[in-house]
Amino acid sequence: MATTDFSNLKAIYVNCTLKKSPQKSHTAGLIEVSKRIMEKEGVTVEQIRFVDHDVAFGVHPDMTKHGDEVDEWPIVFKQIFDADILIIGTPIWLGEKSSVAQKLIERLYAMSGKTNAKGQYLYYGKVGGCIITGNEDGVKHCAMGILYALQHIGYSIPPQADCGWIGEVGPGPSYLDQESNAKNNEFTNRNTTFMTYNMLHLAKLLKENNGYSNYGNSKKDWDNGNRWNFENPEYR
Repeated sequence: MATTDFSNLKAIYVNCTLKKSPQKSHTAGLIEVSKRIMEKEGVTVEQIRFVDHDVAFGVHPDMTKHGDEVDEWPIVFKQIFDADILIIGTPIWLGEKSSVAQKLIERLYAMSGKTNAKGQYLYYGKVGGCIITGNEDGVKHCAMGILYALQHIGYSIPPQADCGWIGEVGPGPSYLDQESNAKNNEFTNRNTTFMTYNMLHLAKLLKENNGYSNYGNSKKDWDNGNRWNFENPEYR
C-alpha cells in the first residue's frame, strides 16, 4: 500500500544515447524500469533523446547569439527545468559517459549562473540522478562525474542516486538483448528501484518546503554585501 503521495512531482529522463530515434537504445530499456515506477506513483514523466535535438555545443544559454545558426537548447532547457527531478541516462563508451551526456552537462552548466526568486542559483531545490548501461566496466566512474556535475550546479543528490547494468568484459549482449538476461539482474533491479524512490522522497521534501532557505546561500544577498557569519580568520 502506498503511504506517500508523489503525484504533484514532475520528472524528466534525458537519454544520452548516441543513437537517434527510432533506433534501439539499451539505455532506454533501463530508463523504462525507473520510469514505470514513477508513473505508477502518479508522477508526471517525460523522456527525451538529447541526440534527436539540434543542440549546439557551447556554454552560453543560447548559442545563436554566439555564432551558431541553430540551437534548440532554449526549448529543451524549458522541458528540463519544468521538472522537479532530472535523470540523465547514458551508455558507457571507453569507460566514460557518452559525448552526448557531456554536451548536456555543458549546456546545463550554461544556465547555472542564473538565479531564482530567492537569489539562489537556478537549480536549487531540484533533484538529480543517473542511469548507466554498457558492456565491461565504468558504471560508478560515469556516475561519479555526472552526479558531481549536477550537485556542483545546484541539483540535490539523494542517497544512492545512480543505477546501472554492465555485461561481461569483451563483446557481448547489451541490456535489451534477450541473451543478457539483464531484466532479471537482482542488483540492477534493486538499485534502480531504490534510486527512483530516493529521488522521489527528496524531491517531495524540497517541493513541500519551497526548496532551500536562502539564509547563507543567496548570490543576490552576497552581492548586496550580506556575509551572514562569514569572516576571514586572523592568523598569528
